[in-house]
Amino acid sequence: MANIGFIGLGNMGGPMAANLIKAGHSVSVFDLSKAAVATLVTAGATAAQSAKEAVTGAQFVISMLPAGAHVEGLYLSGDDPLFDHLAEDALVIDSSTIDAKTAQKVAAVAAQRDINFIDAPVSGGVGGAVAGTLSFMVGASEQQFANAKPILDVMGKNIFHAGVQGSGQIAKACNNMLLAILMTGTSEALNMGVKNGLDPKVLSEIMRLSSGGNWALELYNPFPGVMPNAPASNDYQGGFQTDLMFKDLGLAMELSQLSASPTPMGSQARALFNMHKVKGNGGLDFSSVIQQYQDQD
Repeated sequence: MANIGFIGLGNMGGPMAANLIKAGHSVSVFDLSKAAVATLVTAGATAAQSAKEAVTGAQFVISMLPAGAHVEGLYLSGDDPLFDHLAEDALVIDSSTIDAKTAQKVAAVAAQRDINFIDAPVSGGVGGAVAGTLSFMVGASEQQFANAKPILDVMGKNIFHAGVQGSGQIAKACNNMLLAILMTGTSEALNMGVKNGLDPKVLSEIMRLSSGGNWALELYNPFPGVMPNAPASNDYQGGFQTDLMFKDLGLAMELSQLSASPTPMGSQARALFNMHKVKGNGGLDFSSVIQQYQDQD
């Protein structure tokens, strides 16, 4: 069993750390939220008073932070960057969803200092984090990936080696842009069918088993009442917030501009989520974007 330092115990990080504890690993946790730390301590973690304390003696360091600025600030910036406090041969696994450029910058500095740093953003939502069935998209060398995989296997079901450092973030941006496009398209089709007299459950099943079938119809239906366990049937609470989807689409648009990749559907999806967000729905699950269609009579 390994000594692990875990930094960032939000909706995703908390359950991920809990699964490591359940697997028998020794986990030291740090978060600015004392309540989040207390929850993990109850589960068997050791509370750290700082990020520096959390990584002291750790063989693996896992971070789950909101944005690239937080990742760069934690590991590189200030008078006391975390890279100054890592044990020899420690492996840093950053599971934050950030821009590939920042991931590559932090990884380059790490390499100069003989530190192992990989990017491993996740997909699967809070439910996947709790169940330990997340998908990890990893940017790392072959050896780093091999070293990280036993730890990632505890938290996820599908572990992909996307390529060198930064590749995980690129894969995540592509995936979430496609997810946003699928969710807005599914919402559009469902709304049209319901407004023309179809039962949403019947229509959903028809499309699910026909050529329009997709992940939203399989597991995350945006229409209330169709899937009892989906956020749509719980007033769009829980799940993956609209604010986060909008942030991820911003990362995808930045990537498209840097690579001169046309993304007309991704751009339209971002515009739809922006309209939904500015109406005060940023804290709702992203499947609530169907309301953008339902409000237009």
